[in-house]
Amino acid sequence: YELIQEVGRGSYGVVYEAVVQWTGARVAVKKIRCHSPENVELALREFWALSSIQSQHPNVIHLKECVLQRGGLAQRMNHGSGSSSYLETPSRRADSEQTCRFPADSEQTCRLRACLSARLAESTAETHARLNNADSLAAAAEGNISRLCPFQLVETSLKGELAFDGRRSRYLWFVTDFCDGGDLNAYLLSRKPSRRTNASFMLQLGSALAFLHRNRIIHRDLKPDNILISHGPAEPTLKVADFGLSKVCSASGLDPDEPASVERCFLSTACGTDFYMAPEAREGCYTAKADIFALGVIIWAMVERLTFVEKGTQRELLGSYVRHGEAIVPLGEALLQNPNMELLIPARMKSMSAEMKRLIREMLAADPRQRPDAFELELRLVRIASRE
Repeated sequence: YELIQEVGRGSYGVVYEAVVQWTGARVAVKKIRCHSPENVELALREFWALSSIQSQHPNVIHLKECVLQRGGLAQRMNHGSGSSSYLETPSRRADSEQTCRFPADSEQTCRLRACLSARLAESTAETHARLNNADSLAAAAEGNISRLCPFQLVETSLKGELAFDGRRSRYLWFVTDFCDGGDLNAYLLSRKPSRRTNASFMLQLGSALAFLHRNRIIHRDLKPDNILISHGPAEPTLKVADFGLSKVCSASGLDPDEPASVERCFLSTACGTDFYMAPEAREGCYTAKADIFALGVIIWAMVERLTFVEKGTQRELLGSYVRHGEAIVPLGEALLQNPNMELLIPARMKSMSAEMKRLIREMLAADPRQRPDAFELELRLVRIASRE
């Protein structure tokens, strides 16, 4: 790959535009330095989620390759085929987790770190159950890259058994689709509202979420910043990206032939971004229906161009909220305090169809059991979009 230019930078990595030297195809290359447990845990979670998908979807970012670099040595990372293990290397398999992009000065950093601390404890416990032998850490200490289990990057950075200094630095390189249109926030807020664009984007987002849930992936951090735009000959193509907080539900106990079975996967780690988090996610007991809530916030904000200003960065962002005097309160937080609160939908767009109003209200229901699942949602969005 030939790196062309830097296109993004956050506290967890740098993203470059690049080209494949033997084809000339444009790709995005994300470089993540494995100098902290948070970086590694996030990166491996993203790898696990994206590499677990057996087929591609036009509205989900595609992981083309992931490479672990140690000094001048490199190792391509492979997903354990048909295995319950997260990663597979020549020496052994192990479980692990993965990445997200947050600006260093974002108000979400503290929440993210708290979330990671809880998940790292869970991940480490899972790993110890799988790694019954100690020879891999010894091999890693000897610098034997061929025997280095990627999850040990988390282990060693936690235990301090390897110093991640300039001479012994490790990096993870992700090669994905290149999206030339920025994110959903930047795209929509720089253009006038368009019913046609709204309809197209709703269809694409509904299709992407149904695909992820069909593959037992709960995103847990759906927001406009994590939805990228790729320009095409017709309508722009959306790509759901940044799977750093995602969860791949274990196949055990779930019926692979029943798409809705992902909703029987209960999660307990409260994580996500304030203005898009479901009420139950804040309490630490939730399912895939938390993704439905987040998408409801995005769709409502997109259709009516509802925005707020993020503290710390002063960026204008798409999102719905509740106003208490001068303060704005995230919708999930307000519904947690008052589950019977009636949402004012529409807030501005008086011409919104009755079917669209009903669907947004159901997606944002305080009780997750009243929300549609991703598969019903996809069908209803197709029906609504056909009338827009």
